[in-house]
Amino acid sequence: MLFSLTTQELMERPDLWEAVHRLRYKIFVEEMGWEDLRRPDGLECDQFDHDEAVHQIVIRGSEVAGYQRLLPTTRAHLLTEVLTDLFEGTPPSGPNIYELTRYAVAPGYRDGRRGVSTVGTELIAGFVEWGLKRNVNQVIIEFEPMWVLRALQLHFLATPLGYQRTYGNQQVVATLLTFNEHTLDVVRSRRNHFAPVLTRGYPDMLGQRRAS
Repeated sequence: MLFSLTTQELMERPDLWEAVHRLRYKIFVEEMGWEDLRRPDGLECDQFDHDEAVHQIVIRGSEVAGYQRLLPTTRAHLLTEVLTDLFEGTPPSGPNIYELTRYAVAPGYRDGRRGVSTVGTELIAGFVEWGLKRNVNQVIIEFEPMWVLRALQLHFLATPLGYQRTYGNQQVVATLLTFNEHTLDVVRSRRNHFAPVLTRGYPDMLGQRRAS
């Protein structure tokens, strides 16, 4: 199940809020080596967890198995404020363009071949479904260059915005992905799951085990 929550809705569920930020810390600080985000409490938070952020969360049983965050490009976002050396010229912005950040799959759920897990493709289907319902057809993603090819294979139109750089222990390139209904059909076909993934409401209370 994939839930899409505002920051306020996420904060109203302390168990879910903590699980999400612990997963982000595990992935981006401990695994990817983004030392600027290191904190003694083991939670990864930043200035972009604001009231217009959209948090998409995949739940498996009583755990957070996957997460991603969508930010409007009509206000300051990661590319324009932090990763400014990743674009050349003026980065694209507008009400139809969001930035997709903090894409993360918990270690126990990385079951896919060629780097894309079942949870990972659910996250991909989730942001496409969410966007198509809101006249959003483009996302900016800062990811490893190999993901450009994977995006093309899923029938996204992928346009690099600048040169690749090193962050932590990985190479990163900012890319504009354009999608449509055909993209969603291809993603669903690759998943062999054709029903919508977005779920209304809140997940049940999480158990004592966390996705970390």
